Amino acid sequence: MMETVWKALNREEVKRAVERRHPPRIPLVQAKWWGEGLVEQYGGQLQLFDRYPEDVVFAWIDPIVYSKMNLSWQMDDTGAHDSRAVLADWEKLDEFIEKLPKAANDPRFEDLLPIVERAHREDRYLMFAWWRLFFERPWGIRGMTNLLMDYYLYPDQIHRLNAALCDVYLDYIQTAISLLQPDGFWCSDDLGTQKALFMKPATFREFLKPYYRQVGELTKGNGLHWWLHSCGNNTDVLEDLIETGLDVFHPVQKHTMDERQVAERYGNRLTFLAGIDVQHVLQEQIPEGVRKEVRFLIDTFDQEAGGMCIAAGNGIVAGTPFDNIHAFLDESLIYGEKHRQQRNSA
Repeated sequence: MMETVWKALNREEVKRAVERRHPPRIPLVQAKWWGEGLVEQYGGQLQLFDRYPEDVVFAWIDPIVYSKMNLSWQMDDTGAHDSRAVLADWEKLDEFIEKLPKAANDPRFEDLLPIVERAHREDRYLMFAWWRLFFERPWGIRGMTNLLMDYYLYPDQIHRLNAALCDVYLDYIQTAISLLQPDGFWCSDDLGTQKALFMKPATFREFLKPYYRQVGELTKGNGLHWWLHSCGNNTDVLEDLIETGLDVFHPVQKHTMDERQVAERYGNRLTFLAGIDVQHVLQEQIPEGVRKEVRFLIDTFDQEAGGMCIAAGNGIVAGTPFDNIHAFLDESLIYGEKHRQQRNSA
């Protein structure tokens, strides 16, 4: 394995990639995303990848922890995860909204200060982050089957729920801006299946887009980049996401979206955190096949002035060949730097 130790990009260099201002190389963001069983499989061997940087520092928090809301009912914890419901009965919506948290009362912000102070001291790009937004979180609140029916049967309740969630999110982001001074905000909403959206685009536009727009207005108004992770085929709402103020989209999941069409149509308006395929490429290819895929992603998404970062498409899980992980990280840096040098000197 090569002994080169790569230096992490500084804050301004990552911003230059996102904003298409000719970065020195393509940033690695969530590239060392160790998923289910990988640490158990490889243990200390994964430390060999410490020579490859993570170019963004993450400050994670979950704004809504149901077990801390002191709800008057017992939450359902039986059956399949996606079928469980925190709020199985809409009659309890008022109490649920009333007991949603306030950022000012959350002591966990203090726990983030050492991470934040280190990021600022080392001049690193800082990401304030959590998982689940206006689709993933409601499906955890209502259960997946219920939620997909709610858009038709209980539209008023869905709007009330999403409006209340939006108030919490804006409160937490604004508090983070004041206390942590992040450069970006990361969240997720797995809007797509492997074939299409979970919902009609019109449903997204009616029930989710207005609240996405409020998040975008807050981040844009405060100079934050907004990053969204969404698995599956998101093609039908990429234009909508751009309109709401999204800056960076991840992962453009292989075999669900057409990478070349997406890059050609949206690459001048949306930065892509291109995710290498963890289902097939990393699992099934030989190392040279992995390197070839990395070069394909960079050739596809790295625009003339930038607009690309690179990541794992999702968690890299047990069973992934160790040499393939090395090939992914190594080629991302070697080819990513070479590609940018060629672009910047053109």
